[in-house]
Amino acid sequence: MRFGNEWLRLGRYFPSRRTERTPSAPPLEFPRSNATLLLLLACAITAVTLLFTTVDPWLDKAGILVGGLDVHVYRDGAWRILHDQPLYSEPTLRGLLYTYTPFSAIVFLPTNLIPWEFLSPTWLTLNLGVLFGCVMMSWRLLGYRWNARLATASALIALTCAFIEPVRTTLFYGQINLILMLLVLWVFSRDEHAKLRGLGVGIAAGIKLVPLYFIVQLLALRQWRSAATAALAFLGSVVLTWLVLPADSRQYWTSTFFQSERIAPDTHPANQSLRGVLAHLLHGPAPLWLWLLLALPVLAAGLVLATALHRHGERLLSVTLAGLTSCVVSPFSWGHHWVWFVPLLVYLVHRAQSNPRWWFAAAVLYVSIGGWTYHWSETWVSVGVFLLPPSWPIAPVLMNMYVIAYLVALGAIAVLVRRRDQSSCVHVTVSDRKDPELDCVSVRC
Repeated sequence: MRFGNEWLRLGRYFPSRRTERTPSAPPLEFPRSNATLLLLLACAITAVTLLFTTVDPWLDKAGILVGGLDVHVYRDGAWRILHDQPLYSEPTLRGLLYTYTPFSAIVFLPTNLIPWEFLSPTWLTLNLGVLFGCVMMSWRLLGYRWNARLATASALIALTCAFIEPVRTTLFYGQINLILMLLVLWVFSRDEHAKLRGLGVGIAAGIKLVPLYFIVQLLALRQWRSAATAALAFLGSVVLTWLVLPADSRQYWTSTFFQSERIAPDTHPANQSLRGVLAHLLHGPAPLWLWLLLALPVLAAGLVLATALHRHGERLLSVTLAGLTSCVVSPFSWGHHWVWFVPLLVYLVHRAQSNPRWWFAAAVLYVSIGGWTYHWSETWVSVGVFLLPPSWPIAPVLMNMYVIAYLVALGAIAVLVRRRDQSSCVHVTVSDRKDPELDCVSVRC
């Protein structure tokens, strides 16, 4: 007994680092009740109706079926490197400048195999499939079993999300945001010790630099091998492109990379980032020092909370918060960059299965980020609450809606993490009647 007490005494000062393995939880099953599916069906029908009635689907520069501008810019960039044309010094389609990495132009080479007139509908179809894949991958991160019922619910959620502005604009312009998000979700859904885990993050960052944030996220989670894999994949994309396209690589990394004005002015209403908020409020470019003064604490808070969520088993909410944080701290974030609202909506639907009040939270978020339109004329239509008339009294709120939604979500997540921390603390009292000095109380969290 005394031998055991000595170990107890030592344990008070040198707690063991060894943890017992607990069996993995069984996969969750999507509720068998048809009520949820019927509700999702109603939401999908409403969303598709809004998608095709708020704007004429064939209206030039706004209709969902006549878009594809950005994917044609991607194709033009790939065509330029095929024909030894400069990638950054000359404008592309409709006078737009190519802003992505030179590695992205290599990735887009297959688009030149698709006839010009078929590129937009092909990319639209691809993006719809990827949207469905993002929803399914979100369920996987939540621990659900994949089956026909879950696939049906995912298809309905994907159709519902087609109307929110980030997705609607991604589909219309033929953007690549959904594909990048699927790569990141795939990485975080894999086992920590899986081979080449992190590769998807590195490839996504090689195409568009914003996903570099997820390497920082992996470091914060102390997933060193995954972070190293992602970093090496990104560096590999840079080195490979420099060997293949030395002139364009030199131009991008020594000049174009620093020309933020190639994207749009900070004051553009579609700049849904902290820097955009400052520019909207100041009616001019945001000072660098003021932006950093706000962005760095938000960056730190996002990392801390995302790490805490992962520790509590909230894998989907953790990576979703990281995605949203990457948008809010980026110098310039178009509305379509915020496709990370999709997994957030999936998470809210998941929580609503145990507490119907979460449906209200999902509805509020959905209305806040919907692809609501304003018809300035018969041919000029804006999409998104931040593009509603600036003369409206509520315009300062609408113009910064995504950042406001992020800050509300950040606060709610902070409360959630605090509650999880408190509920996970177990008070254990160890008593020894023969030697009261050995009595101790330990708190394990």
